[in-house]
Amino acid sequence: MGQVQPKKVADAFTEEYRELTFAAVFLGILQGIVLNLAFVYAALKLGFSIGGSTVASIMGYALLKGVLKKGTSIENNINQTIASGINTAGTGIVFTLPALFMLDAKWRAEGLPGIEFSPWPLLVGGLAGAILGVVLIIPLRKQMIDLDRLRFPSGVAVTTIIRSGSSGIGKAKLLGIGFLISAIWKLIMVSGVLDRPGLLEHEELNISFGIIPDYLSPVLYLSLMNLAAGLLAGRGGLPFFAGGVIAWWVISPTAVMSGWIPTDVDTASMSQFIYGKMLRPLGIGALIGGALMGVVVSFPAIKSAIRSLANAAKTAQAGGSKVGSDEMPLWVLIAGSVAAVVLFFVASLLTPGVSVFQAGLSAVVGTIWLGLAGLIVAQATGMTDISPMSGMALISVTLMMFLLNGNIAGAMVVGIAVCVAIGQGADMMQDLKTGFMLGGRPVKQQLVQFCVTWIGAVLAMVAIYVLWKNGPGGQGGFGEGSALPAPQAGALMGIIDAVKSGNVPIDKYVMGGAVGAVLGAAPMAGLGVLIGLAMYLPFSITLGYGIGCLTQMGLQKKYGHAFCEHKLVPLAAGLIVGEALTGMGHAAFEIFLSMGG
Repeated sequence: MGQVQPKKVADAFTEEYRELTFAAVFLGILQGIVLNLAFVYAALKLGFSIGGSTVASIMGYALLKGVLKKGTSIENNINQTIASGINTAGTGIVFTLPALFMLDAKWRAEGLPGIEFSPWPLLVGGLAGAILGVVLIIPLRKQMIDLDRLRFPSGVAVTTIIRSGSSGIGKAKLLGIGFLISAIWKLIMVSGVLDRPGLLEHEELNISFGIIPDYLSPVLYLSLMNLAAGLLAGRGGLPFFAGGVIAWWVISPTAVMSGWIPTDVDTASMSQFIYGKMLRPLGIGALIGGALMGVVVSFPAIKSAIRSLANAAKTAQAGGSKVGSDEMPLWVLIAGSVAAVVLFFVASLLTPGVSVFQAGLSAVVGTIWLGLAGLIVAQATGMTDISPMSGMALISVTLMMFLLNGNIAGAMVVGIAVCVAIGQGADMMQDLKTGFMLGGRPVKQQLVQFCVTWIGAVLAMVAIYVLWKNGPGGQGGFGEGSALPAPQAGALMGIIDAVKSGNVPIDKYVMGGAVGAVLGAAPMAGLGVLIGLAMYLPFSITLGYGIGCLTQMGLQKKYGHAFCEHKLVPLAAGLIVGEALTGMGHAAFEIFLSMGG
């Protein structure tokens, strides 16, 4: 047997510990930009966010190991940390900002004064949220991940993907196949070549067969992205599907048969009446009730998180510099917190109609609320894998509207910051869990996410603007009646509109809120919010999602868990990204053509 050469040993050692490299950072930023644009589109269509870590880790292995021949697991972890951080920052904005565009257009169409707002304070609010989301979570890492060993299921799942080794190339191929299939299908749909009046219009297939009444919403949205989201969720997505079934196959026919529909509403308008006057306010109420109950049931988690924060501080103090060597220095966290508060104040002050006192109030209350939200999300994500972003947005904007005397734009600054911060906090803890299991250094993950997360906020705002301008007359590119219903922002818009107009459907809000609160107290976290969102969404979307869930369950039963993990997950991820990017590209192309004309 030959002797092992010292140089080869050294090379192997260096190779094994490649982590924070130019290749990982460049690939992470590139993937983050792509995923951000794709999932902004997806969130406007589906009403919920989809994590980008799975896609980033699959492509990371294929490019770092397959192409560059130097990739390591912890290097790929840096790549997916950056990509998911940029992507998640966009999610926080897409749940809130579109409400301003839709509400302004609605009021102007009704002959009412629009909303005076500037993009700059909103962007600054997003940046403040991005910074605070990372800063507030970092001190909790050691206690919650190293000592308490909370589950963080998504982080564990990404670890499994990264560790899959040689199967990474095969997964990348399946992701590419899914991308191409979905992109081609989307182009066919938007071209209109398959449209048939009364049968297939605007990517919606009428499945009534001339028998099923309209109030049962017999329409299927032909979106591979929607189907793929269900394929990824599987059994976990059934409560969401159940919410749509309850809304359209239980509440809707009960309303018709019980004579709850006014006599002046004809058969053709019945479905729209049920959706607009009954199901939407009930869904909004359930969203609020579920979110509030989520805060209540999180009190023990908040207490535990505060204890974890205190224990982490004691541990660092007792151990000195050695203990904290894998964490960002304390002065960086303090400086980041101060910078975020200042940005908060500046963002509020730049908002039309906000006084200096109100700006200061927004900065103080907003920061405290962000801190509370950060503690909630850290514990909740670790135990249940659910981040209550949408509910927190509803609560935040409503609260700030009262504090700012009804200034909607000012309230939205806080809403955007809270959503971005929550998203960043949840993503950061999941990524740190992955790093812990792979043996990476947390300080490197913290550093890269701290430095790049702002990119996502900027990109998301640009994407939302482009999609909005893709509508008729340069506006209305998303919202009710369009291909992108923006359900989360629509629910927020509904609350603001009702409060400002005084036409609050109190009975339906209270009824929905009671149902959401009861469901929110169930062992399954986030159930009230899920049911409320499903009731708010058009059933054509929920139905397609449910078909995906049931298909995944059937495939898993027949072929096993490994088949779904190694085959179905990358294919579904490709289907989502393919349709989303094609949709974004089509919108940008249409705007370019209109400018040329």
